[in-house]
Amino acid sequence: MDAVKVLICSLREWPGEKSCQFCASGVTTSRIVQARGSDTNKMAASEKKINEGMEHISQAEKYLKTSFFKWKPDFDSASDEFSKAATCFKNAKSYDQAKTAYLRAAHALKNNHQLFHAAKAYEGAALMLKEMKNLDGAGDLMEQAAQMYREHGTPDTAALTLEKAAKMLENTRPEKAVELYERACEVAELEDRPRQAVNSLSQAAKLLVRIKEFDKAVAVLKREREIYAELENLPSIYRNIVATSLVHLQRGDFVAADQTLKHGLSYPGFAENEMYNGLQQLLDAYDEQDQERLNQVAWYPVFTYMDNDYAKLAKSIHVPGGGVKKPTSGASEGAIGDDNEGEEDEYAGGLC
Repeated sequence: MDAVKVLICSLREWPGEKSCQFCASGVTTSRIVQARGSDTNKMAASEKKINEGMEHISQAEKYLKTSFFKWKPDFDSASDEFSKAATCFKNAKSYDQAKTAYLRAAHALKNNHQLFHAAKAYEGAALMLKEMKNLDGAGDLMEQAAQMYREHGTPDTAALTLEKAAKMLENTRPEKAVELYERACEVAELEDRPRQAVNSLSQAAKLLVRIKEFDKAVAVLKREREIYAELENLPSIYRNIVATSLVHLQRGDFVAADQTLKHGLSYPGFAENEMYNGLQQLLDAYDEQDQERLNQVAWYPVFTYMDNDYAKLAKSIHVPGGGVKKPTSGASEGAIGDDNEGEEDEYAGGLC
């Protein structure tokens, strides 16, 4: 055994080390052989699955062929074979081949008027692209799947698929993701699913804040608040009021932020809620141009416990005027008095 270890040490160099890692860690040749054998078995299994998948592809293509006695392709059998091939390729982690097989299955299912299953096949292809880190392509395929769900008559599934597509595109194509979230909201509203609709709007609003599209964020937040009002969800309305005011302050529009706060008083219980008190203090600090006070208020639980995008937004607000605090009325009068004291009074000794 020692001789074998020496042989292994001589076959592999470990720069910067005086002793062999195998010997120092107690790794035996049996473990090394076992690890290599495991890798070999995995490769053999993957190759077997790929070959099996290719057989299913070959069989599917036969079903698609026509002849003198067979006038129409057998799309049903072909789609089944393509789906089996996609599963084999996926298990072998040959994602590109799996994606192609899923797309061919979707095409066959669509020709066979099985739109729901065709949409599922598109979703499968999208997941393969996601594994390949091609999120743009995955989002596009999810969008096609959502369209097929709508054509099939399952709009609730279509809305969920649009949300999945938007989630995939948030980092690479945020504007497209916002569009998909809004479309998901529209589909959910048509199906009278306000909770699902408002969830999509909420995601769109946060993403707009993240990419600093504050004007659009205000419009989306307004729609969100209207749906919450229909649902009579007061806690969510309170959070929406705070979020909208924060966006207005980030835009530098104190008047709009103050009007949003006053609008919130029309909802029962808002005046007694801690969110009202925290937001009022934030607006006061902003109006007084007291950056130090504003920074302190931004760390109140009212803001830190909000969604991460709004919590960050509260901490990034800067008061106008470079943070120079406005002088109070008393301080202003004192300053004027000090200036007068500095001037010499030519009548201090009387007229004579």
